[in-house]
Amino acid sequence: MSIKDFIPMSETAYYILLSLTEERHGYAVMQYVSKLTNERINLGPGTLYGTLSKLEKTDLVMITKQENKRKYYKITEQGEEVLEAEIQRIEELYTNGREVFSNGRK
Repeated sequence: MSIKDFIPMSETAYYILLSLTEERHGYAVMQYVSKLTNERINLGPGTLYGTLSKLEKTDLVMITKQENKRKYYKITEQGEEVLEAEIQRIEELYTNGREVFSNGRK
């Protein structure tokens, strides 16, 4: 699969990948995303683990270790490339929006 197959990504997938730039277990991902978004996004277990499963199957994240029932995840190199492409896409959206909106307000 190429990077273009993953773009645009859902906000949920984006924040999960962003949180996994450091190794974290599922509950820590939930807490990190909630804090990062000022509690605008609160991931439920079904959403989190469903998305993690999809990201793992497409080699964007990997399980790094398992302690008891707790799995730890980290973004892969391919995941980092996809995340960087998505950040660039979002920056373009933002820049274009600001430029058009500013020019239209006279």
